[in-house]
Amino acid sequence: MESKPPQLSLDEMHQLRWLLGGALMALSVATVFYLDINSEVMAGLALSGILAALAWPRLPARVHPWVHRLAFPLILAAFAVDIRLTGQLLPAIVRLDLMLLLYRGISYRARRDDLQIVVLGLFLIVVAGVLTVSLLFAAQILVFTACALCLLMVVTIVDSNEGGTAPKLAVRGVVPPWAAHAGWRRLAARLWEVSDWRLLASAAGLFAGVVVVSGLLFLAIPRFQLENSLFLERFVTRRAMTGFNDSIKFGDITEITQDDSIAFNVDLSDPAQAPAQPYWRMVVLDEYHNGGFKLSAALRSELGRERTSANIQSGLSLGRGAPTWTFYVETGVSRYLPILGRFEALRFREAQNFRFSRDLSVVALRDEPASMTAYRVEGMAADSAELRDNFFSARWRSRGPVGPPLQLGIDVSPADKAVLSRLDAELGKTAGAQAFAERAIAWLRAKHRYSLSPHIPDGPGDPLVKWMASGESGHCELFAGALVLLARTEGIPARVVTGFKGGTWNAYSGNYTIRNSDAHAWAEIWDARTASWLREDPLAVAAAADATKEKGDAAIAGLMDRSWSARLNSLRVFWYRRIVNFDQQSQADTLNAVKDATGNSGKWLREAIAGALGRVKLWCRGPWDGPRLGQVGAALAFCAALVWSVATGRWRLVRVGRSGRVDPVRREAGRWLVRVEGPEPLVLDLQRIRFGPAPTWPSPADVFQRARRAAASSRRPGRASSRSTS
Repeated sequence: MESKPPQLSLDEMHQLRWLLGGALMALSVATVFYLDINSEVMAGLALSGILAALAWPRLPARVHPWVHRLAFPLILAAFAVDIRLTGQLLPAIVRLDLMLLLYRGISYRARRDDLQIVVLGLFLIVVAGVLTVSLLFAAQILVFTACALCLLMVVTIVDSNEGGTAPKLAVRGVVPPWAAHAGWRRLAARLWEVSDWRLLASAAGLFAGVVVVSGLLFLAIPRFQLENSLFLERFVTRRAMTGFNDSIKFGDITEITQDDSIAFNVDLSDPAQAPAQPYWRMVVLDEYHNGGFKLSAALRSELGRERTSANIQSGLSLGRGAPTWTFYVETGVSRYLPILGRFEALRFREAQNFRFSRDLSVVALRDEPASMTAYRVEGMAADSAELRDNFFSARWRSRGPVGPPLQLGIDVSPADKAVLSRLDAELGKTAGAQAFAERAIAWLRAKHRYSLSPHIPDGPGDPLVKWMASGESGHCELFAGALVLLARTEGIPARVVTGFKGGTWNAYSGNYTIRNSDAHAWAEIWDARTASWLREDPLAVAAAADATKEKGDAAIAGLMDRSWSARLNSLRVFWYRRIVNFDQQSQADTLNAVKDATGNSGKWLREAIAGALGRVKLWCRGPWDGPRLGQVGAALAFCAALVWSVATGRWRLVRVGRSGRVDPVRREAGRWLVRVEGPEPLVLDLQRIRFGPAPTWPSPADVFQRARRAAASSRRPGRASSRSTS
């Protein structure tokens, strides 16, 4: 008779089902916290309720019956009010999903309810993956899938044992039997007790194999690009981070620098041309009023009409040999795209709605992207501190007494203009924009120090003018704005540019990493002699010196980042390169890498097997003396004992309790299970003592006495014996 392996009771299966369902809901709700759709409060409430009911299974019995009667009408009413107030469909649907999961989490569930939470949770997982295009999505979908499969298996087993009948779940004060004596430690011990690790290892290996094969098929099969992230981003309205919009107030950029999260990553096709201090320009602001700059109507008109395309052709030819730059811009940065300057072509992964000005070198999307935005820039002037502008040059040459201010306007009071004139006189007269910029920057550095916590003097007047006249320290926006006002007072057109400066070079993935802490503001001053805008940063070295900095390996060496955060970000970059921004070339590279790895692994395995066989042959040819014969005999005896113990089941006779000692009662029951040949009830009683919890045991003394009688009767001559199996 073979002993039946231990199994979970029906109550324990119900408790496992409750645990898997709660874990599934908690995993899906947690994805909402990194979605920028203003649902954090609802997600926090849902997660708290789900975890509370998961920890205390008796809690749902205390929910009033009226909650169950009014739940769905109230949820639908809240959904309708949400859409009416916000006008955003996708965030309202996500909050509806959270409310449904919260209700399911604090209620005892039937089979169909468990199927509902699988669908509701999968919706949140997919939305988070589509909108964030995150590497974490791949891990989450794998964990979710494994958890959902386990839940469905448990639900099927429980439903088959109950005959498809579901109990009444919404009765106040009625605690199901499994919840009345639920204990997570006891369940964990029982799971450890009944687990067949060979079966679990086989299932895990099969699941991993399916994942690997699916990944290879995903890499090998050509895919079509779906526009706008499965159309979901059309239903999300995002707001750009303060400072990278059409206007800034002093302190906005500094506020961004307090955030050390990643803004975007940049791949460079030729690292030998990597600049040491790149300026990632985004927005040009020319109109000043009361302590802030904004994009004027004149510059806005230069952006032209909105177009829809996956490619931007500037019509410029900047020479051969320029590298290709691939940008991966995270969400929450801006609808203005970071670029280094003028370029020949910009290519998106998919068609976008955008406005573009070649003379301003500004690309503005219609809305801030709801997911990571990837694009490639070809033929970009990355190391130039000059931006040629033929359109402004023509306007400057034909300027007259009547017409637009041509970025010379200073909207301050007469008293403030008098202060600016006095400060301009302190600078002295200079010839040319470059000479003026050098003198003005030297004057600002001598008068002010850099600080992220500046102090603007109190009293009436324009805040920027008051700061310029004082000796207080200031941040990049004050320095850049002061340089612009000084240039305009001198009669030189100038404007403020916001974006990012510098970044680090990831030593593991080989790319630029720019963080929000790299946010910066600088000035551009018009040079009529060269018909171009000169980049002037009061907080950096002069533009002429900056242009002569080393590039390539020397530049990368000064930016190298080998921190743990760089290691983690390299995984994100790999995900973007190989999965998100997949093209035919990267697809072929990945398949070739898989092919090479497979071939190398097979070669290594063959060499290892051949080497092992060679060592065995060499050992067999050695002298067979007494010690060697003794070692071989001991090894054969050990293997024979191991095979015999497994074949006879004696390896299962030892049961170690919590105290670490052998349980003699269980050991005795195991011995009788191997020896006894008797009726089925006796076998079941012995199995209960051998494998079941102690409170469920029959009297061990009576059972062992019956086993002795059964064994004695089976040894009587002339009596047939039979061995029961279960």
